Amino acid sequence: MVYAETRQGYFQEIKQNIGSLIRPQADESYSTVQLSQLSNFQVETDPIYQQLPVVGHPMTDDNNAPLYNNAEIQSRLSLQNAVQIAVKRNPNISQSLANLAAQNANIDVAKAQYYPQLKAGLNTGDFTSSDRGRQVYTVEANQMLYDFGKVKSSVDTQKNKLEAEQANVLVSIDEISTETSRAIIAVLRYRVLLNIAQDQVKGVSRLHEIARLRSEAGISSYADPVQAQSYVEYAKTYLLTQQNKLRQEEQKLRTLLGFDVSRTDFIIHDDFLKKSELYTSPKMNTIPSMIAAQAEIEVARSQKKQTELSRYPTVSLVGSLNQALNGKNPNTGKEDDTDSSIGISMSSNFYQGGAVSSQIRSAGYAEQAARSKLNATYLNIMDSTQIARENIENMDKQIWVLIERERSTAKTRELYEEQYKLGKRSILDLLSSEQSFHSSRAERESARYDIYDTLAIYINVIGKSRDIYQLNNTKIQGFEVQ
Repeated sequence: MVYAETRQGYFQEIKQNIGSLIRPQADESYSTVQLSQLSNFQVETDPIYQQLPVVGHPMTDDNNAPLYNNAEIQSRLSLQNAVQIAVKRNPNISQSLANLAAQNANIDVAKAQYYPQLKAGLNTGDFTSSDRGRQVYTVEANQMLYDFGKVKSSVDTQKNKLEAEQANVLVSIDEISTETSRAIIAVLRYRVLLNIAQDQVKGVSRLHEIARLRSEAGISSYADPVQAQSYVEYAKTYLLTQQNKLRQEEQKLRTLLGFDVSRTDFIIHDDFLKKSELYTSPKMNTIPSMIAAQAEIEVARSQKKQTELSRYPTVSLVGSLNQALNGKNPNTGKEDDTDSSIGISMSSNFYQGGAVSSQIRSAGYAEQAARSKLNATYLNIMDSTQIARENIENMDKQIWVLIERERSTAKTRELYEEQYKLGKRSILDLLSSEQSFHSSRAERESARYDIYDTLAIYINVIGKSRDIYQLNNTKIQGFEVQ
């Protein structure tokens, strides 16, 4: 049995070795990306796009400590883990990977021109002559010897397209990561706003009860509880609005993660802010959109070269064999005879009505368009990073103003309640102060989560999603970024 297995393995190896001589071997390394290889290029853009402005300074206090401590957010699922779950099950990434595998197969199609080409056919005689019953079976083999690099340029074009598809997979991963991250941030935002809305309902309901008791006791006007009731109804309407928004965001997140998230808490670690490197110039050659744009330039270049080389001849070794199955062999004139030949063939399409020149011009314009797209992508990244920094800096300032406002409205609320009991303030003053207090709380929390949301967008723009969400060196539906 051991001998039989060894012999079987031996013949299998011989079969594989012979197969490698007549057809290209599939390369499965396409599903593993070497980011250092993809990013091995220099970004050359117009001088007008070179300057990358920096706004403000990192958000730290006087002791260089982060302004926002998220330790109070308890969770069973971190932001990074949630993103990893989403990208490993999203069909958009599956689609990109399928396109990547298809493009990898196109490389083998291009490489096949290096290997022998076999054709076979059956010809009959001229139906209008006496040899109309003749049948000749023909086999022809063609092996390309030299073509001035035409096949190589075709293979290079397909390889460049493969790099573009790899970059598109990275873009898909970053987009799903960002979508998941922003959905989690939105869920956390509306959970906090829902709690504030519930506090507001409790607050104005308490004031309504105070106004009702005072009215029944004859201490205040009957209009006071009526006015308070309108504030209660408004607070309940606001509460329902926040509940609806929360359910919408939870449904979006449920679709991304594949399970009910209404009972799941999420945590945003401090690293989300620290590792984003908000005030560091991004590395342009590691951003997937820039990699994709650069790959399109390389595709255009190789296509242009491929078109230029099509003018040159191709030298091939040609062998043919024909067998007359019925009648005379047209090459030998003998009945049911066999004829064979081996020779060198050189062929070239010297002129096709100016088609090659037009194709070269078209490829040149395609290269110009790809370069313009690279510059446009660079400009969009610069613009987005600048806007993100401006927004975060402004929202940071806004938070401190809202904190002071929250403190002042809290004190005002306490003073107005005491003055109302003494008859020095109206119920409207008390209700307005209560509403202002909860409104300032809601605005402060909204500004805080606006910063997180802007950071998620910024992380996507500068291509750091895979670093922040710990996606490098992990299998994502069979795809890996190293």
